[in-house]
Amino acid sequence: MSQPFTLVGTARPRPDRAEELKELLLSFVEPTRQEAGCLEYHFHEDRQEPGVFVFYEAWRSEADLDAHLALPHMRAFWERRMDYLETDLDIRFLTMHSPYRPSGDQ
Repeated sequence: MSQPFTLVGTARPRPDRAEELKELLLSFVEPTRQEAGCLEYHFHEDRQEPGVFVFYEAWRSEADLDAHLALPHMRAFWERRMDYLETDLDIRFLTMHSPYRPSGDQ
């Protein structure tokens, strides 16, 4: 397998919408993990800055990520994301230099 297409993103919500955004982003976890091409999808909250959310995604390919982003619920989120956020999402695309070992491999 070639290296996965990975990214890490940070969401800084408006204080009055933080809990609502957290629930919305949590609702994406299980359906996303079921998508073809999704290798890993993790949702975190910063320990130093509670209310700041961080997500990590690994996809089989960029095309698989594009297919995910084209889904109706993801397009709807993208269009209304600034209703929840103080600043736009900070998304960083990563190049993995260590060998990929899928979750569950021991």
